[in-house]
Amino acid sequence: MLHPTIELIEGLRKAAATLRAGAYYAWGHHGACNCGHLLQATTQLSKEEIRAYAHTGPGEWTEIAQEACSVTGAPISLLLVKLEQLGLTPTDIHNVEYLEDREVLKQLPGGFRWLKRNVREDVILYFETMATLLEDKLAGSITVPLEQLFEETPVMA
Repeated sequence: MLHPTIELIEGLRKAAATLRAGAYYAWGHHGACNCGHLLQATTQLSKEEIRAYAHTGPGEWTEIAQEACSVTGAPISLLLVKLEQLGLTPTDIHNVEYLEDREVLKQLPGGFRWLKRNVREDVILYFETMATLLEDKLAGSITVPLEQLFEETPVMA
């Protein structure tokens, strides 16, 4: 299940904006695919650096997330740790790469439908919808004690 963090929400919005602005996108390129764009948006790494790190591990993002150990010290672990720090599990990483989280898909404007993993517009829509869903979850998790609502706050002169 998706865990909302401000960094993940901001990263999804930034990745969607750069894709909308025409950033290079190629689903088969580890640095320019769905997870690659999310990593670009949340790190200082370029698509080339992400690709180079990703190629030290096995296969696609889904395989990397399921088979790699985040404590091995291998360069790919740096990318996985970053995705985990954003709040993503291996299942979430798979869902981001394949646009398959049903919770996100149910929130799409116009209702549930399947999206295509390698279509820029679908990725943008998925990222924006996911960010909105996470914002709603985060807002719903914030609680303020009733007493605090009625406390007087000092006015700065």
